[in-house]
Amino acid sequence: MLLPASIVVLGIMASCGNQGEHGNHAASEGPADNYKAAFTFGAQAAKASESSNLTIRIADAKGKAVNEFEFNHEKKMHLIAVSKDLSYFSHIHPEYEGDGAFTIGTSFPYGGAYKLFADFVPQAGSNTVLGEWVNVEGESKTPEAIRADTSLMKTVDGKEVELALSSAKANEEVMLTFNIVDAKSKEGIGNLEPYLGAVGHVVILSADAEQYLHVHPMDEAATGPKAEFMTTFPKQGVYKIWGQFQHQGKVFTVPFVVNIN
Repeated sequence: MLLPASIVVLGIMASCGNQGEHGNHAASEGPADNYKAAFTFGAQAAKASESSNLTIRIADAKGKAVNEFEFNHEKKMHLIAVSKDLSYFSHIHPEYEGDGAFTIGTSFPYGGAYKLFADFVPQAGSNTVLGEWVNVEGESKTPEAIRADTSLMKTVDGKEVELALSSAKANEEVMLTFNIVDAKSKEGIGNLEPYLGAVGHVVILSADAEQYLHVHPMDEAATGPKAEFMTTFPKQGVYKIWGQFQHQGKVFTVPFVVNIN
């Protein structure tokens, strides 16, 4: 269901918790049994290319505000925003204001449907992901087809990044290995810097944005050129993977699309 971005909406993602010490924060569409989220943009609807103040309020199943949150990789909340065709991706961090409310100023590049995912850990609880579709007013763009890449090598910000998967099957452990080299010299980059307390972070979404995975590295203290992540794809289909790393003070994001059998 798509709602105007100025209306309160309840998260409908069910947290599946961690899978191992460095596993997924995974979720799929379904009722949120323990927590709910309301995403609001104030009195005015969100408009493309304009700054909007987003508030996310977290409540328990009875509607009572959740007041205490754990730090999870240096932040109390990770907010992921994607366009419906997954061509736009944003990973930002709202500030906690108390009484269950997080706020942040943000903007969207064009009009249309976006899905917001609030990724957090309630005190003494487990990783929880709540999300909802919202509509952003303004001129839309032609959707991009979500197709599996023919090559799992991309060049971003002067870096050549190759992704290798140990398997492309659903419901089994898969090692994702990112190999990061200088695009000109082809030498491995071994001085990656910690990004949110780890060598990198990986967010994975199914093509319909119903399956969400936030994956942490096997070795958080690694510095490259390889960064390894273990995950499990919950079902067959096309998935988009965003790897995020930091080098020389700048975070870079590299996207891949894969088909899981």
